[in-house]
Amino acid sequence: MIRKIKLIAILISALLGKVIAQDFHLSMYDAAPLFLNPAMTGLIDTKMRAHIQYRTQWSAVAYKPITTGIVSFDMPSKGKWGFGGQISNMRAGLSNYNVLQILGSASYAVPIDKAKYHNLSMGLQAGVTQKRAEYQVLSYDSQWSNASGGSFDRSLPNNENFARGVQFQEVVNFGLLYYYSKQQSRINPFLGISGFNLTRPRETFFGSDNRLPMRFYMHGGVRVNVNELFYFIPKVLVMIQDKVVEQTYAVDAGYYMKGEKFYLLAGYIFRPGDASVGYIGLKKDSYIIKMGYDVNTSSLRSTSKARGAFEISLTYMGKTKKVQDIKNCPRL
Repeated sequence: MIRKIKLIAILISALLGKVIAQDFHLSMYDAAPLFLNPAMTGLIDTKMRAHIQYRTQWSAVAYKPITTGIVSFDMPSKGKWGFGGQISNMRAGLSNYNVLQILGSASYAVPIDKAKYHNLSMGLQAGVTQKRAEYQVLSYDSQWSNASGGSFDRSLPNNENFARGVQFQEVVNFGLLYYYSKQQSRINPFLGISGFNLTRPRETFFGSDNRLPMRFYMHGGVRVNVNELFYFIPKVLVMIQDKVVEQTYAVDAGYYMKGEKFYLLAGYIFRPGDASVGYIGLKKDSYIIKMGYDVNTSSLRSTSKARGAFEISLTYMGKTKKVQDIKNCPRL
């Protein structure tokens, strides 16, 4: 019980205080391409892509777990452009700390060789974030009363200097992506880098000059087409924000079931010192669905009983473009 109380206290402090921490993030990170890298906007062989993803974490130890929901839409335009948008909502803690973000996204992709197999895409995102905390529902040390054996009395002053409970921030993100798009090739490598919070917007509920640190992703991998039915993708993701560095190693695999005409998908994701994640899924016609689960391997393992997070994603790819209009994409 004491460990659970400490964990909740840490979460509240991270949300309302001035500490070094990472932004919300996903385990199945490339299931949501606009969340990973703006340069992936519109890089598809279909007329459009719609995506939803949901994650819930720490339900084993927190009264109100951390939840993340994402909805996105993107499409290729005439020429080399891609356009889209993303809405994400993230909530955590007893104070109902909530982050709502609305982004517009655009990309421009160009081949860098005569055969048009090597490609470079550049992407830009811009929008607004609303952050809100209901600090009135929390209890503070100054509200402790020894009456009747001791309890918190919210009618007492909290002695905190909250300037407001709602704030708005501008958002500017940028990304680059290289990919090899020859579909007949046995290997298709890709490498990307993306930067978030580039304007370092002011982030505070107390009226201070605290600035949100920039966040950087470096991700890469290679799709290996073993034969016409089976492929696998070893990949890596490195996330850096201020002094926090997180590494993720993963492998995806897909096997085409000829009789049922769908791809059976599976994968394993490992974050050293944090979690092991497994997922399964399938791809049939225009639909891709994935379900993943995090097993906690951090120092909180004994408290959480190894239970981490559940995550699910659903993608609709729309109708395939005419053959002469197909734009090769990174085979993720």
